[in-house]
Amino acid sequence: MYSNKKIAVVIPCYNEAAAIGKVITDFRMHLPDADIYVFDNNSTDFTAEVAAREGAIVRHVGYRGKGNVVRRMFADVNADIYVMVDGDDTYEAAAAPAMIKRLLADHLDMVVGTRVENGDEKTYRPGHRFGNKMLTGAVSKIFKGSFKDMLSGYRVFSRRYAKSFPCQSHGFEIETELTIHALELRMRIGEVPTAYGERPEGSLSKLSTYKDGIKILKTIIQLYAYERPLLFYSLVAAFFAFISLMIGAPVVADFVEMGIVPKLPSAIAAASVMVMAMLCLGCAIISHLITVCRREAKYLSYLSYNCESKGSEK
Repeated sequence: MYSNKKIAVVIPCYNEAAAIGKVITDFRMHLPDADIYVFDNNSTDFTAEVAAREGAIVRHVGYRGKGNVVRRMFADVNADIYVMVDGDDTYEAAAAPAMIKRLLADHLDMVVGTRVENGDEKTYRPGHRFGNKMLTGAVSKIFKGSFKDMLSGYRVFSRRYAKSFPCQSHGFEIETELTIHALELRMRIGEVPTAYGERPEGSLSKLSTYKDGIKILKTIIQLYAYERPLLFYSLVAAFFAFISLMIGAPVVADFVEMGIVPKLPSAIAAASVMVMAMLCLGCAIISHLITVCRREAKYLSYLSYNCESKGSEK
C-alpha cells in the first residue's frame, strides 16, 4: 500500500546508547525500505557511535531540548511519511506499519501511537499517568480535541504536516504543540494503540514529573493566549473590571449620598484598574485579528505541500 512512499524514521536521542541499537534494528525489520535518522542532541555517551554502527543516518543538534531536535528533523529530512519515535526502546516498532496504513487509508495528517500500559508502575509512573490525563483533558476541553494520549512520543506525520509545522517549543512540551497545531488547523488525525514497555537496563528517563509538567502546562496557557486571544484577554479584562467595580462601588455610594468623593485614592485606583481592563479588551480585539491572519498563513503553508507522492498508490 505504501511501497511507493518515501518513509523516514526520525529518532530524537540524548544519551540512549543502551537502547538506540535495538530501536534501529527493530524499525529496520518492520520498515525495511525506510531511511532511519538519529538526531543526537549533544549526548555525552556513545549514542551517535552506536547509531552509526547500526547503519542509521546520524545528525547532530547543538541546541539542547527535544523541541529543538524536532525543529531540525522536520527541516532537514525530506520524505512523504515521517515516523517519529523516542530512542529509548519503550515503543513497539511492530505498530509502525499499522500506523502508516491508517495514515494513508484515511488520508490523515497525523497518527498518534496511544500507549497501552503493561501494568508495571515502573514503566509508566503514576505521576506521569495523572499528568498526562490532566493535560490531555485540558487541551481537549480548550481546543476541542479527542485525544487519549496527547503526550505520546510515537507519531506518524504526512509531509505537509511536517513541513508546515512552526515549531516554537524547546523541550518536552513539543508533544503539546504538535497536538494543538493539528487541532488548530482542523487536520484529520487518528490514534492507533501501541504497547508501551520499560526502558532497557542502563537507559535513564530524561523526564522530570513536576518540572516538565509545569513546562507543558505553561505551554498550554501560552498557546491558549496565542490561539484564543479574544477569549483569553477578555477574561483578563473582565477580571480587572470586576476589581475596579469592587474598589469603586463604595466611592460611588459616598458620592451619591454626600455629593463628594472622600476616598480619592480609591477613586484613582478604581479608574486606573478600569483603564487596564479597557486596554486588555483592546489587546483582545487586535490579537484576535492577528491570530486570524496568522492562522490563514499557516493553513496556506499547509496546503502548499502535496501529501501524495508522485507515483500512484498500490
